[in-house]
Amino acid sequence: MADQQHYDLVVIGSGPGGYVGAIRAAQMGMKTACIERNKLGGVCLNWGCIPSKALLHNAELYSEGIVHGSDWGIGVDPEKVSVDWEKVIGRSRDVTKSLNSGVGFLLRKNKIDHITGHARITSGKSAHGPCTIEVLDAHEDYYTGSGDNVAMTITADKIMIATGASPRELPGHPFNGSTIISSYDALQMPRKPESLVIVGSGAIGMEFAYFFNAFGTQVTVVEMLDRILPVEDDDVSAAALKAFKKQGITFKMGHTIKDIKTPKKGGASVSIVDVNDESKTEKIDADAVLVAIGVQARYHGLFDDSLKLRVEKGHIWTDYRSTPEPTYQTSVPGIYAIGDVIGPPWLAHVSSEEAITCVERMAGHSTIGIDYETIPGCTYCNPQIASVGKTERDVKESGVPYKVGMYQLKSHGKAIAVGATDGLVKLITSEPYGEILGAHILGEDASEMIAEMSLAIRLEATAEDIISTIHAHPTMAESIHEAALATEERMIHG
Repeated sequence: MADQQHYDLVVIGSGPGGYVGAIRAAQMGMKTACIERNKLGGVCLNWGCIPSKALLHNAELYSEGIVHGSDWGIGVDPEKVSVDWEKVIGRSRDVTKSLNSGVGFLLRKNKIDHITGHARITSGKSAHGPCTIEVLDAHEDYYTGSGDNVAMTITADKIMIATGASPRELPGHPFNGSTIISSYDALQMPRKPESLVIVGSGAIGMEFAYFFNAFGTQVTVVEMLDRILPVEDDDVSAAALKAFKKQGITFKMGHTIKDIKTPKKGGASVSIVDVNDESKTEKIDADAVLVAIGVQARYHGLFDDSLKLRVEKGHIWTDYRSTPEPTYQTSVPGIYAIGDVIGPPWLAHVSSEEAITCVERMAGHSTIGIDYETIPGCTYCNPQIASVGKTERDVKESGVPYKVGMYQLKSHGKAIAVGATDGLVKLITSEPYGEILGAHILGEDASEMIAEMSLAIRLEATAEDIISTIHAHPTMAESIHEAALATEERMIHG
């Protein structure tokens, strides 16, 4: 590929936002390139969504078939079953390799130039010329990904930044890859830890807590707040805490990390302190500490110092929060940004939709755009957690009259049949018309069931619309029907 190639659009990053946006742009006739410093597919495919779900599937198989096999009439002695940890981790890596090559195929199929290297934007579009990008030789370091030698310079009418985010470090305790680790490190641990402290009880923290606990690791979750999964509805959070405690996970609620010592002999000694009483401290010894306190936007070394790209609260600023029909343009003409690098909700499916909306509006297409109030969020441990719309706390604070319908899965036929009675479905509807404002599910297949409720809220459906829709029997989705009935005090099986 010759130097000074010119493109209609250059996408920086090949995650679920980058490669999807590049493909949509190519479909509309744009000459497109995608710059990626590491493996195609980004964090989601290589170090996040996909490999973690492969590991969670392993954990479910082991927990249900081996540890609790006797409940199902399967005569397996857990003491005589070995776990090949290398294969457990290896399978998840094989899954990512397969999908990684699939992204490469899609780029080639759509005639998108895949450029390997670290992108550095040196100028935006102006009267003097197009946007300019230097492509540097990229290092393989996951956390910095910085480059040095300039391999080529390319120009573009437009640039879309889709560089995502990286795990946030605990202040004063940087990741070291062995005893203070990130989710990236946890996905490739060479040996199963006997004990693990997890800092943070959001989706990432709880997924890893479930995974390691299922394989016999002694897991302690340290959470600053008084409840786990803080973004979820209070009832779901409380029920989830009860379910995970029953599985054997230890929780230290209302505590923060005071100090972490990593002695030369290995392991970590963690000092925690009560947020309400600093005189109350406790020490926990573990093989490692997994820090899962969120993510931070990744734009290190992405643009030249002379480029006045606006950054707010640690994220690249775009117009997506200041206008009802955003183009996702940054403060610099010709440069756009989507996905985790522009801030919450930090979800792969949001990145993909933002990318499509961004490039379609670049091309002058009229698009519906994204309703940020109807985006589902899922946590994939067992039981699963999924939600969309407003929590009861949100609705109560808004002052809108509302009703709640809640159905416990312990009364549900399919849940009883498959041994998945820990959970509930909660619907929040408006008064007096019954429009669905929020849906919250804890239980088997929650991540699959939530799509129905996302569509319902998007279409401004009511509880009566759900009630009048026949749900197949026996299915977990029937529980949504029961919760809708509960909002009208007509629940049958509860």
